[in-house]
Amino acid sequence: MQRVAGRIILLSGWKRIALAFLGGALASFALPPYDFFAVCFVSFPILVWLIDGAVDNAGARPIRRLLPAAMIGWWFGFGYFAFGLWWIGNALLVDAAHFAWAVPFAILGLPAALAIFYALAAALARLLWSDGLGRIFALAFGFGIAEWLRSFVLTGFPWNAIGYAAMPVPVLMQSSVIVGLLAMNALAVMVFSMPALIVDRRGLKAGVFIVLVLLSAHAGFGFYRLGSAKSEVGGTQVRIVQPSIAQDLKWDADSRRGILDKYLAMTDSEPKEGTPKPQLIVWPETAVPYILTQTPEALKSIADVLADGQVLLAGAIRMEAPGGNDAPLYYNSIYVIGAGGEIAAAADKVHLVPFGEYVPLESVLRRLGVSEVVELPGGFTAATVRRSLDVMDNLTALPLICYEAIFPAEMSYQGPRANVIVNVTNDAWYGDTPGPYQHFRQAQVRAVEQGLPLLRAANNGISAVVDPYGRIIDALALNAIGVIDVAIPNKVELPLGESVRRFQFWVVISIILVVALAYFFRHRARVG
Repeated sequence: MQRVAGRIILLSGWKRIALAFLGGALASFALPPYDFFAVCFVSFPILVWLIDGAVDNAGARPIRRLLPAAMIGWWFGFGYFAFGLWWIGNALLVDAAHFAWAVPFAILGLPAALAIFYALAAALARLLWSDGLGRIFALAFGFGIAEWLRSFVLTGFPWNAIGYAAMPVPVLMQSSVIVGLLAMNALAVMVFSMPALIVDRRGLKAGVFIVLVLLSAHAGFGFYRLGSAKSEVGGTQVRIVQPSIAQDLKWDADSRRGILDKYLAMTDSEPKEGTPKPQLIVWPETAVPYILTQTPEALKSIADVLADGQVLLAGAIRMEAPGGNDAPLYYNSIYVIGAGGEIAAAADKVHLVPFGEYVPLESVLRRLGVSEVVELPGGFTAATVRRSLDVMDNLTALPLICYEAIFPAEMSYQGPRANVIVNVTNDAWYGDTPGPYQHFRQAQVRAVEQGLPLLRAANNGISAVVDPYGRIIDALALNAIGVIDVAIPNKVELPLGESVRRFQFWVVISIILVVALAYFFRHRARVG
């Protein structure tokens, strides 16, 4: 190991770049659907050794001295995001005639931009770099800050945060209710990087002790929490509908009636023997192929299949006419539709997808011919605030549309307290790729963090009902056609209150910073 680490530290030129890229690419296999988290115990030690060797002229200005480490971090991030997010290009091939030109920007440009955050992580770490265990804490601090920034800068895109690699199964998701995803990012990097200490053995005993404590607490708390979990269900029976409508047909005018009829037939189908008739039905994002308020015959068709007391939650495009000569506004929404076909309530999407649902810097980019992938006049409009959604007696939903489920810091809402998460999405854009699996995992972790069951309706999968401990009650595979009929699990009380959970990240990252600084100043005092 010493010879291997020594060679990595002394690498130069393209070999350093190639190894950093391969290290990041390897780390991406810790993500769904592979979940091979052990690769991170190789990738992150490689990153530590590469940063060990990322030195510049000692007389250079401070920023210049950080550039070699930043470049290593960037190439590591580029490998991680390129291999973890290549599937985004599939969305642009649905309408290849208009968007195929943008595929290179999606599969290379987005990873290149996201890699800037990992360049910052490596630069911050190098700023606090010492030897032995200290540099492990420095790297954990750098990644913790970088992932925090990635969660909100330029509207945020915390997809595939490193912390998910430490939560491949429900028993390992339970720690998120104590530390949250943002702190988990830093702690995961710390644990994954510890094998780097094997080489010079400086701080190895302390490192092994820290790893054993963190892993024992992580797994032990999970086993304890699941072991004492109550598997209670409420009285509401739900049906999740997954029709697997091909993406190129969803907005085809000639296919609309057939699509609606398919949803209606699946909604009206008899449940399995011994299973009660559902009281709540959930359709995926933009399931309704009409503007319902402009298409009374579609609402009548829905009313015809809903029995007394049944409620439908349907993803749909909601149009709002402001009046005068102003253009109508379009919202990506969830409708609450009663048995008589009346629209009782609606929740609009708050966090829109840049370039997917709206065009940033619209006045400039539209002149250059750039448009959103889901093309509507002027794009979608975002809701100003997230509100809970009254569905029926004793059932209030936290509505999350599509990738809103990946933002742990955006789970706050106004209105009555929710007792279930409803996540509607359409991942058919991405085909049979890792994307839908990654999306589902992140929604699954939100259920654990919030202590709420998750009802997830996805056009082509993965649809599921998940309990508030992240355990899958029932699910439909990717590209399957079918329904899920189960009773909704009850919510659970979280061990920490909301006021405490707001500070989870800052408590953990502050401790890591203090330790990194202590090692840094001790190292400086020793070397003079």
